[in-house]
Amino acid sequence: MTKMEDNIKEILKEIRSDVDFNSSENFIDEELLDILDMIKLISLIDNKFEISIEAEDIVPENFISINTINNLINKYLL
Repeated sequence: MTKMEDNIKEILKEIRSDVDFNSSENFIDEELLDILDMIKLISLIDNKFEISIEAEDIVPENFISINTINNLINKYLL
């Protein structure tokens, strides 16, 4: 697990401490995050990594798993 992945896990835990995101393969299909959770997630990611996720990237496919969230963040950090 990378530092980035650990940071993502911390953010997810802050949003939904009752959910084990590690055991999920698809946060969206398993309905682990609702629309309000997604808004919080995007805001926390923006603040934590000092990025601004653009509207065209706010699609379910980018929030399926820790890996897809990691890829999204890296897109803005590179």
